[in-house]
Amino acid sequence: MTTSRSDRPPFAKVLVANRGEIACRVLRTARRLGIATAAVFSEADEDAPHAALADEAVAIGPAPSRDSYLSIERVVAAARRTGAEAVHPGFGFLAENAAFARAVEEAGIAFIGPGADAIAAMGDKIESKRIAAAAGVAIVPGHPGPVADADAAVAAAERLGFPVMLKASAGGGGKGMRAAADADAVREGFESARNEARAAFGDDRMLVEKFIAEPRHIEIQLLADSHGAVVHLGERECSIQRRHQKVVEEAPSPFVDADMREAMGAQAIALARAVDYRSAGTVEFVAGGDGSFYFLEMNTRLQVEHPVTEMTRGVDIVEHMIRIAAGEPLALRQEDVAAPRGWAVEARVCAEDPARGFLPSTGRLRRYREPPAGAGLRVDSGVAEGGEIAMHYDSMIAKVIACGADRAEAIDRLAAALDGFEIAGPRHNLPFLRAVLDRPAFRAGRATTAFVAEEFGDAHDAEAAGAALAPVLAPVAALVHCRHAGRAARVGGGPAPDGALSARIGAREFALSVRAAEGGLDVEMEGRSVAVRTADWRPGRRVFRGSVDGRPVAVQIARDGHEGWRLVHGGASARVLVRPARAAELAARMPEKTPPDTSRLLLSPMPGLVVSLAVAPGQAVKAGEPICVVDAMKMENVLRAERDGIVAAVEVAPGDSVRVDQVLVTFAPEGESPPPTG
Repeated sequence: MTTSRSDRPPFAKVLVANRGEIACRVLRTARRLGIATAAVFSEADEDAPHAALADEAVAIGPAPSRDSYLSIERVVAAARRTGAEAVHPGFGFLAENAAFARAVEEAGIAFIGPGADAIAAMGDKIESKRIAAAAGVAIVPGHPGPVADADAAVAAAERLGFPVMLKASAGGGGKGMRAAADADAVREGFESARNEARAAFGDDRMLVEKFIAEPRHIEIQLLADSHGAVVHLGERECSIQRRHQKVVEEAPSPFVDADMREAMGAQAIALARAVDYRSAGTVEFVAGGDGSFYFLEMNTRLQVEHPVTEMTRGVDIVEHMIRIAAGEPLALRQEDVAAPRGWAVEARVCAEDPARGFLPSTGRLRRYREPPAGAGLRVDSGVAEGGEIAMHYDSMIAKVIACGADRAEAIDRLAAALDGFEIAGPRHNLPFLRAVLDRPAFRAGRATTAFVAEEFGDAHDAEAAGAALAPVLAPVAALVHCRHAGRAARVGGGPAPDGALSARIGAREFALSVRAAEGGLDVEMEGRSVAVRTADWRPGRRVFRGSVDGRPVAVQIARDGHEGWRLVHGGASARVLVRPARAAELAARMPEKTPPDTSRLLLSPMPGLVVSLAVAPGQAVKAGEPICVVDAMKMENVLRAERDGIVAAVEVAPGDSVRVDQVLVTFAPEGESPPPTG
């Protein structure tokens, strides 16, 4: 798939108009091609890895993205100042902004992406559907244009038939999207989705489309040059989503056969030709359970999930983008694109709290250790230990991509990598991602876009999963306890003498009998013997790598109290309290402390900005009714009453910044009315 190239780099210098992992990823390819690089950074990113990785970096404004990364004038000025011959926008921010592409080119600088007209045409969902239909691309049934208000949205939904999807015309990344099963859901979701779209894109036009049964999200990767050549690199499946944001992606798709791939690829190429497309782009489809598929949108940029295509097709998509922008002809023909080599699966590691409905999290990365590099494993990241996950930007920390000879091998490699990925500071979704990989529906390739809702509901409680993994966690915790006890007893770091232990996980207590063995322990537990072995674990190491009953495992370990350990493995995060059996018997007789009662308080589940309040002191509310809206990381989150009650006090106002667990609203004690106000 390679052709001879000139020794001269396509450009002398490229500026990357982005931050985080995608900026780092583009900078690395540019450096490999011998291109000098420049980066931009906000005040919040002065010490960020992407700024250090570039040959030079330019400050472009305050932390809020509207004053820095979204400022066309400041980014173009930075490109001029550095003498960059080209600008790569990455994804997000200005990547699909036609005005930005036009401003870059008017400044005499090459834009590493499609032309402004193609961006504008495909960025408008109404116009893109019209062009797609004219090009012979199948489109989802929907209302023919934007709807003016919630009443019009309800009327359109009733004509189409429920369920429907409310979508921002200029939307992307899950923002401005709501599924609605009835008229009430349309009314409730319309304003919130429109507000979200206005804040994220500056465009609040809303569409109503039919929701497809058993939907799967399939997309086709395109490359097109300025000489008329267009090829597709096969499909990716991105059906594992929550809040319409992708979580796990893979290539190829377990759902798509050769005929479907050919048909989807042909439609994607037809659409690209219809808008005179150049550069890398992705045409997204929704596929029904019957194999039918419909055009969703065209992303006129590099996709977050592009690595799974790179790993299975043996290409560097960013390199192709750079060469195409320099005017070089595409080095691939469709007949050169071979079948995918093996399988690749990607997981997005994000700063969010799955136990609290996947709400965004912020904070300093007190510990950050990526899984060890190995065959078939790639980690794309743009953070470093000690760095800050700020509320101003997207919540993604890193992407972990694994490939294998087949799908099962790729999933197993990814699972092992996630088990060994250490993050401390902000809440994160590593246990959730790990749990996804073990679900039978995912392993069997049967997952639809409803997978997360069906398998996990509104949240994933890693603590609740701990008891189910007790056969792994308890024996590993026993080995950890014994080796620490052995060191304390100055016996050379080996296991403590054989004996009876107790391991408590959640509310369950497990009786263990431990016996030293070569390379580890033999643990009697619930009538069976479990062999725990490790080649190199010793006290002080945070990741146990070894085997339990012959099965390779990686378990993260941290102190949690004098006798307790925090163990993370296989989608579970559990506190394991290991003690001599006699000590456990004595502790069982001690009274337990009662936690404080917070049932009358509505606490903010994440840091953010109060957008609006729906209640006032003295107002009666019903369970499920909205109380307030908090914006965090460019997403609006509706906080609802957990039970019926009467508002006693409202502690915040619209526009207030709030921290995690800050009191927003206080409710009156049950059976009491709040004091009169005013």
